[in-house]
Amino acid sequence: MAAPPSVTTKNLSGVFISNRHLSDSADELLRLQNVSWHKRKMAQMFNVALYTKHYTDDNGVEHIDMDQKLVGGIPGGSDNHTLDWQERDVTDLVFGLLSVKTHRVSLESIEDEFLKTDWTEDTIADGVIHTVISNKNPGDGHAWKAEQTWGFQLVDGERRHVRLASLTSSGKTDGPQCVRTVYDYCKSYSTS
Repeated sequence: MAAPPSVTTKNLSGVFISNRHLSDSADELLRLQNVSWHKRKMAQMFNVALYTKHYTDDNGVEHIDMDQKLVGGIPGGSDNHTLDWQERDVTDLVFGLLSVKTHRVSLESIEDEFLKTDWTEDTIADGVIHTVISNKNPGDGHAWKAEQTWGFQLVDGERRHVRLASLTSSGKTDGPQCVRTVYDYCKSYSTS
């Protein structure tokens, strides 16, 4: 389902469900992030619902807090972003200890061409949400860094929430692994 014009990168509150049919396969990206074969196969079977609350705190700093659930109600953890470009350590259920930093930027600030393409005019005007995530303890697995941009694109003629990811990994030496994830807008999300 298309996102209404009122839902923008300045107001991402709502419920978004990943659309596997419109999205790129994330299997190789997840493999390079040390996700086991079993978990990757599970990820292919279920869509993920993002229950998103976007707000500005009393200090004027934007926050995007998401509760993730596999469609069917299976909890998937939280993913909270403070848009101040400060690096934070986060423990993720799937990826372990991560370093995360997020902010809003104009496309001119993004170097990776893949992350700059096909955004709607409102996303270009308001700026993309830009996040950089890296694993802190790769152990025996690959060290990786994922750079993402979030915004809206026209997909099959409908305005949809999209996240573009460009991942570099010690397990891949021929350039980044790029993936586009497309989300269906489900409904507004009451934050009260």
